[in-house]
Amino acid sequence: MTAAEKARTCIVLVDAYAAVRSLVLTFLEQGCSLVRVQSTREVPFVYRKSPHVPGDFVADIVHDGDLDATVAAVAAFSPAAVICGGESGVEFADLLAARLGLPGNSTRLSAARRDKHLMIETVRAAGLRAARQLRATDPGELAAWHREIGGRVVVKPLRGAGSHGVSFCDTPEESAAALAALAGVDDVFSRPNEGAVAQEYLPGTEYMVNTVSRDGVHHVCEVWRTGRVSANGIVDLCDSLSLIDSGSRVVAPLRAYGFKVLDALGIRQGPAHLEIRMTPDGPCLVEVGARIAGGNIPATAGLGIGASQLDWTVEAFLRPERFHARAGTPYQVRRYAAIAGMVSPVEGVLSTYRGIGEIERLESFHALVTPVRPGQEIARTVNDLTYPVVVTLVHDLEEVVQRDLNTIRHLDGHAFYALDDAPDTAA
Repeated sequence: MTAAEKARTCIVLVDAYAAVRSLVLTFLEQGCSLVRVQSTREVPFVYRKSPHVPGDFVADIVHDGDLDATVAAVAAFSPAAVICGGESGVEFADLLAARLGLPGNSTRLSAARRDKHLMIETVRAAGLRAARQLRATDPGELAAWHREIGGRVVVKPLRGAGSHGVSFCDTPEESAAALAALAGVDDVFSRPNEGAVAQEYLPGTEYMVNTVSRDGVHHVCEVWRTGRVSANGIVDLCDSLSLIDSGSRVVAPLRAYGFKVLDALGIRQGPAHLEIRMTPDGPCLVEVGARIAGGNIPATAGLGIGASQLDWTVEAFLRPERFHARAGTPYQVRRYAAIAGMVSPVEGVLSTYRGIGEIERLESFHALVTPVRPGQEIARTVNDLTYPVVVTLVHDLEEVVQRDLNTIRHLDGHAFYALDDAPDTAA
């Protein structure tokens, strides 16, 4: 490391894969030097298609199980902060910060910030509204529990992400089958599923609330309303996010409840991503990640607000006095933004997309990325990891953004996708 690099403020990012490169770039823009720590020797499944960019970091440390050695390697850079990048790094980031004497979230509740069942039970124990649930390991027990509570049940991995492995079950038999399907299978982070969590299905609109905290003081950076469709056998598939203004009447109860959730889970430092259902009986937690929101969500919020969870995270760790002075200030949407995921109903080898040009001509069109490109295998969209095309919309008028979201959904469908060796049915 050069003398110039030593003089720069050093930030340690745990499991900073390409999905959170916007956070990496934001710290680099502040003149920081970055050290990347990989919490596991092998790259988790979910990150294998989006590895980190080596040139972003002055060092890349892979933890091989020897905690003392990893702590010593990190300490050599005299870091100012340890921050979690990806979900898989939540617990290790807590541990590193504690061992280095840096601001972090207490390791006492680290497991509750990752284990979905323990998370909800911790929130319930704090006196907050929480879903009825069961830690499920036996299909028969799960089926009996489902019969007892009735209605729809959600079965999901205990430590998953991206809605991977999530099933919406309307019968006890479906719940039992969903649990059996998870048994012996690795989760999205390449760890074996040890049972699952089954929760009552929460009715109402789901919101994403992105926050940043410093010393237990919380700030709402942005709130997104999710759009949902039933497709490909998934009852409640998220297909869009729409940025909403902090003056919207739903934000105040989301904020009040969300802050109590953060307190209950001991999230006192850094970013968090809360998913909350606004049920007829009020807000109720789906789950929370003690890290920055995934994908390009914070950067897109910045287009609409002028600042985002990225900027607030930097401020919390580099300029805490300024963070405390500004925390709680309501954000204002200057331009409305939305993110739409195309929902593939097909599988095979993609030949081309039909209709990309129409999307690019939409009045609020801002950007488009294609996680699946022509010549690659395309699968039916069943979770957040299988969108073949993701579109960003930005416009001064909310109505224009909503109209263009509706148009995107109209364009989507079988005719949008041409597969190799498939007859061309487009007229």
